[in-house]
This record gives sequence, C-alpha cells and structure tokens, in this order.
Amino acid sequence: MSDDRQDTVWQGGALVRTFLEGVRGGIPLAAEQIDAMLRLLGATTGPVARVLDLGCGDGVLAAAVRGRYPDARITLVDFSEPMLAAARARFADPNPAAGGALEFVRADFGDTGWLAALPDAAPFDVVVSGYAIHHQPDARKRALYAEVFGLLRPGGVFVNVEHVASGSPRLAALSDDLFVDTLTAFHARAGTGKGRDEVAREFVYRPDKAANILAPVEDQCAWLRAIGFVDVECAFKVFELAVLTGWRSEQEAANGRR
Repeated sequence: MSDDRQDTVWQGGALVRTFLEGVRGGIPLAAEQIDAMLRLLGATTGPVARVLDLGCGDGVLAAAVRGRYPDARITLVDFSEPMLAAARARFADPNPAAGGALEFVRADFGDTGWLAALPDAAPFDVVVSGYAIHHQPDARKRALYAEVFGLLRPGGVFVNVEHVASGSPRLAALSDDLFVDTLTAFHARAGTGKGRDEVAREFVYRPDKAANILAPVEDQCAWLRAIGFVDVECAFKVFELAVLTGWRSEQEAANGRR
C-alpha cells in the first residue's frame, strides 16, 4: 500500500462514525439508487446465489440484496475494520438460519493482492459496490473492473453505485448544492440543530474529500466495454451520483468459457 494514498482515512473509527451518523442517511436519492441496483439484479439470467459486495461499508447494499434474495451467500469486503464492525452489527442475528451465509473479509482492493483474501465463493452471480471504487486512481479502477469481470460467471452482473466526476465546475457546484440541501434536511429530521451554513462548511471541508478521485461516467462505461462487459449502461444519474452496470456475456458459457 502506497504511503501517499488518501483513502486510508476511512480506516479510522472517528471518520466512520461521522459518516454513518451524519452523512449516510443524507445521501441524495439513496433509495432510488438502491432500487435501480435491485432492478438490474432482477434482470440477471439464472440464480442470484453468490454475491460479492466490494467496499461494503456498513453493509447497506448487502442488506438490500439480502432482503430481495434471502438465501444468497454474500461476501462483504472492506479494508476498514470500523466499517466491517458496523456491517457485522447490521446483520447481528441470534438465529443462524436467518438467511444465507454472510462472510466478512478485510481486504484492500486498492492492492492487487486482494483477490487472495477472498473465500472460495467465485464465480459470483452478482458483484455490487457502493461509493468505494472512486477512491482508486483511474488505472487501478480499470484494473479492478477487469478483476471483477474475472470473478463473474457468464451471465453475471456488476452494479457500481458510484460518485462520479462532473462535466464542469458549474455542474459540480449544482451537485454540491443538492448534497448540502439533502444533508440539511437529514439533520433537521434528526434534530441535530445544524443549519445549512454549518452543514455546507462541514461538507466542503470534510476530511475524506481528498480521498475522492472521480472519473466521468463516459470514461468508466468505455472501460467496462473494453474489458468485455455487455449491455453496459449508466442506469441512473443525478449530477455526481450514478449507477453503472454491465454483464458478463452468457455466450461465454455457450462457448465453453468459465
């Protein structure tokens, strides 16, 4: 792991708590993004029995998948132990028969050796990721997308709920305004006493901002197509919030490839 990486801020408990308690619930149109993800999963031919959640955070995407596919075996991967602890807490259940198996793996997909940490669950029917891959340099993003492709069975789908680059400073400012408005409404509901000015200051000077390496939707869709994904699409986009998807072709199975 390079010493100049900025995403290591997410390994600290204080930042994770700040995000989960003060930001997670204020992500604009979060429910709509999850709905888009589930609709894409529903279009996959074959079972959704083996799922990989990359950069799982507190397990919000995995929980949505499990709600729709309760018997699926889900592998949750994150490099932040505080995030993994939050995910374990989300799924804490005294009944071991409640749903399919859950596996929690601490691994850093920014490091090319992360695949060695995965349990013997591949190939996966589904790989999802939420607001995680944008912390990687573009070259690593492309390489990771290729690794995801290799982990999918033919006919499997990749869905990336992601923070993407704006096309201009004007659009970036509009995106920031949307986020600040939604966060302000979230804090009003939570009764924290934070007004819009304070929320805006915290948003602009948030400690994780330097860890963001945003790439345009168009570039990322082109990378997916070049790797071999089919039916590549941006299924949802509002300013810097996007849901990107692509399938591994079923024709590979017909041609004997696995």
